Amino acid sequence: MQSENNIIKALNEKTINIVAVAIPVAVALLLGIRTKLDLGAWTNLLPHINAVINSLTSLFLVIGFGAIRRKNISLHRTCMLICVGLGLVFLVAYILYHLTHSSTHYEGASPLNYLYYFLLITHIILAAVVVYFVLKALYYAFNSDFERHKKVVKWAYPIWLYVSVSGVLVYLMISPYYTN
Repeated sequence: MQSENNIIKALNEKTINIVAVAIPVAVALLLGIRTKLDLGAWTNLLPHINAVINSLTSLFLVIGFGAIRRKNISLHRTCMLICVGLGLVFLVAYILYHLTHSSTHYEGASPLNYLYYFLLITHIILAAVVVYFVLKALYYAFNSDFERHKKVVKWAYPIWLYVSVSGVLVYLMISPYYTN
């Protein structure tokens, strides 16, 4: 029985590693696709929806952090699962948007270029990285390994919060340049 649990744990950790690499690689490949699908005008709304999703994720991350500080484990768990669900919806919407639209280019004033590209580049890099930490945090929590959960969350939480907030800021800076 013990060896079965170790095999299941190893398979789950292996799956986490595969998913944590596969998602950013798939997104990078997706951005390189030149031929776009026509799924209708509704896809023009997807960047706006994703900004709302990032805003809600930020809010629930902060509420979840406050809940765990107050030892309200039930509220913390609920908030974190909402964040994971929002992340999945975000990913689907992001993929759909980039299957149907070319990337939008920032055309803002020169001094803001540095801020925009700093936020964009750090957002992209950390969005790819945070997947691993979030999956590990979930894995440890679901397996009641709260010591390891706490260790990984020390990285996951600030990165995830930064990615969510920077995603909204990047959206606000580029939203005037979206075309329908």
